[in-house]
This record gives sequence, structure tokens and C-alpha cells, in this order.
Amino acid sequence: MTESPTRGPRVGLFATCLMNVFRPNVGFSAVKLLEDAGCIVEVPANQTCCGQPGYNSGDYDAARALARQVIEAFENYDYIVGPSGSCMATIRHDYPVLFQDDPVWLPRAQALSEKAWELLSFLADVLHAAPSDSRYEGTVTYHDSCSGLRGLGIKGQPRALLGEVDGLKLKEMEDSEVCCGFGGTFCVKYPEISEKMVEDKVRNVLASGADTLVGGDLGCLMNIAGRLKRVNAPVKVFHTAEVLAGLADGPGLAGAAKESE
Repeated sequence: MTESPTRGPRVGLFATCLMNVFRPNVGFSAVKLLEDAGCIVEVPANQTCCGQPGYNSGDYDAARALARQVIEAFENYDYIVGPSGSCMATIRHDYPVLFQDDPVWLPRAQALSEKAWELLSFLADVLHAAPSDSRYEGTVTYHDSCSGLRGLGIKGQPRALLGEVDGLKLKEMEDSEVCCGFGGTFCVKYPEISEKMVEDKVRNVLASGADTLVGGDLGCLMNIAGRLKRVNAPVKVFHTAEVLAGLADGPGLAGAAKESE
């Protein structure tokens, strides 16, 4: 660690693939939240995908190649933080497994895994920070992503942070912890099962009476948002970071039904 008593931690922001391509606003929100909490934030230009798709599909050589690039890009930071339970669980749990037989890279993978944090848990558990001057007028329900909940133990942290936002009312949906059916390549391999799972999730979102859905993983949110839009449900969808940072403008990922017609 290079953190000193005179400054906040130096954080490398892990820019996920989905964030880069589909929702850069999540990255802007993450930077704002971290800087507001006193961090020095940098976004390494030489970072890559974490390698999770290859790892989950059994292409370990490709996953290792990407993992080496990520390790080299972030190992000199105090922390590596990303707005995704999925990616950060890969770095924290899977990187040491990938290099378990490599005496050179295993210590580097382990060192990075020990300072890898999902954004919301980092804000709550490490920085003990609350959003400053944030306001959101609406009723919000939270979807627990599988990787964040089961892989990293993220459950109460986002709810506690959302509870600090003025004007926001948090209302739990039924089965918030149940998978939405995305699962990375799962939705491609098993589309019929995935479709039924997201139908169930959308039914619970609508039954909650919330006008906004939030969560910590863009893959899940995009999956649910797509279904909401197809059934013309006027529910906004945002990454939790966008709401906390006060950057949740417009209809979000789904688009309100009337605005998309």
C-alpha cells in the first residue's frame, strides 16, 4: 500500500466492458463517488477485460493472458475498484486459481485480489462514506446480482447507501436475490430458461410498485431493462452508482414506455 496519512487512497478504477460500450455514465458516477470520498482516482488506459467470459467458458489460456494485463495495469495502486460484482469477484477469487501453478504470477495475482473491491462495498466497508448532497425523487427497488451477493457478500451495503439519498424511498421486491437469467453466457446457451427467469424478475419489479430499478451489475440491469422495455413498462433502470452520485437523469437503461414510443 502506498497510502499516506496526508492523502486519500490511490484507486485504479476498473472500467468494465459493458460500462465502456453501453453506459459510460456509470464510470463517471463511480469517479465522482470515489473522489467525493477523498480518493485519488485514475483510470489506467492499458487495462483490458478481466477475462471472465473466457474463464467461465474454459478458455483458461485466453483468461490468463487478459488477467496478466489487468495485474500489470493495477498492481501499483492502493486499490482496484470496479462498479461490478461480477468482474471484481473474478479478480478477487478466480485470478489466484488461474495462476495456482505459476510461482511467478501467483503472488502478483494474490496481491491484486486482496485489494480488489466492488464499488458499493468499497464505499461502505472500506471508506465508510455516504453520498453527499444526493437527491432522487422516486421509489426504488434493488436487484441483488448473483456475483455480488454470493461471490462478494454484497447485500446491506447498497441499501445503506441508498438510504442516505434524500427523497428516495426504498421498497423491496419479492425474490430480490433470485437470478435475473442473464448469467453472462448462460442467456446465450439457455435462452428459453433465461427468458422465463427475466419474466419472473420483471413481474416482481412491477409488483413492488417501484418506479425505478437499481443494481450493481450492468449485465443484470441491461437484461431486465430490455424485458421491461419490451413489455412497455414505465420503469426507469439505473446502476446504483448513478443514483448515489446524482447522475441518474432521464429514463436510464430501459426507457420509459411513453418516451420510447
